[in-house]
Amino acid sequence: MNSGNLICIMKKKVVSLLLAAAMTTAALAGCGSSNGSSSSDASTGADSTSATSASASTDGEKKDAAGEKIAMITDSGDITDESFNQITWETVCAYGDANGVEYEYYKPAEDTDEERINSIDLAVSEGATVVVMPGYLFGPAIAEEQDTYPDVTFIAVDVTEGDIVKNGKAVDLGKNVYICSFEEEQAGYLAGYAAVKDGYTSLGFLGGIAVPAVIRFGYGYVQGINAAAEEDGVDVNVKYYYGGQFYGDANITSRMEGWYSNGTQVVFACGGGIYTSAVEAALKNNGYVIGVDVDQNYIGANGVADGTYAYNPFITSAMKGLTEAVNTALADIDAGSWGDIAGSNGNFGLEDGDYIGLPTDADSWNFESFTTDEYEEVKGKIKSGEITVDNSSDDATKPTVSEFTTVNYIQ
Repeated sequence: MNSGNLICIMKKKVVSLLLAAAMTTAALAGCGSSNGSSSSDASTGADSTSATSASASTDGEKKDAAGEKIAMITDSGDITDESFNQITWETVCAYGDANGVEYEYYKPAEDTDEERINSIDLAVSEGATVVVMPGYLFGPAIAEEQDTYPDVTFIAVDVTEGDIVKNGKAVDLGKNVYICSFEEEQAGYLAGYAAVKDGYTSLGFLGGIAVPAVIRFGYGYVQGINAAAEEDGVDVNVKYYYGGQFYGDANITSRMEGWYSNGTQVVFACGGGIYTSAVEAALKNNGYVIGVDVDQNYIGANGVADGTYAYNPFITSAMKGLTEAVNTALADIDAGSWGDIAGSNGNFGLEDGDYIGLPTDADSWNFESFTTDEYEEVKGKIKSGEITVDNSSDDATKPTVSEFTTVNYIQ
């Protein structure tokens, strides 16, 4: 879903909700938005009411048995990033719609711990009883707020226990907190392996910021490339770079144009909206892109359909189960089984189910020679433990590669 479609849906939901209120029928939950970003917002209430909260009091009754209101707070990205934040928000929307639960989103005014804490404060002041947060950056905010709001349930994805720190010291998870992370290195491995098996020998990795999840994606990618290169006895070159941000801009696009014009065939764009620079550069040079987090094939397909793109540049996407993880945690709250996951750190990989992988639908499988049977074979080997992918998230410790693979780590 692109940002235009998301806004359109939000507007449609508002109209539906107003009609529902006028008819005094049950209110419908919708994909609303709010910008809870500072203490001044909290005092004035500016831009803090979503479509759903506007409709929630039409009959003076809660719409869900558990009585929760869900707030989703973005990290440094936003809900139209076509990736991490957007899929988390859409998951909350879908869950709320299906279960009659209110929901809003908040975007911190700045990329700081203070503003993330302010956004949590605002959300709770406006009635949130469940707060969903995507990204490791929320670690310090969780450490601060879990005791402040013992009756609020916190769900954080891509966060590990090592991220939960206060004043530089580790803090134990409260029983009102559930955090989870993924074995992104497995998804990266599958993407890199598939690209080489499909005949590509000049590849790139464009990371956003060198945070643990992005590092695991990238280093898994290098490992998969190397494994396929060794199997086939082919020489492969990899350019590796972090843009230092989760959005594209003219400087990153220019760098990507340089890569593609000098022979790079495929770039794994890993970091929210930074993919836009890779796509723009690829389309100018007949290059290709690997998406991240979710199946981003629809971006290319929509671009072709509306005439924006001459062709679909996405050959695949390295995905992880954001939707499944958030849905499971929310369902545990409603089912009264929160205690099963309270105060714990879930970590999901192929050994736990289909939390990791490449999209295999015919519309998204854009490889020329690498087959779904070959993919399922290597995926099965990771799942069984026959193939072990190093999960280091230490940027200073580079993956070991063979003589077939040359990696240029660009500072």
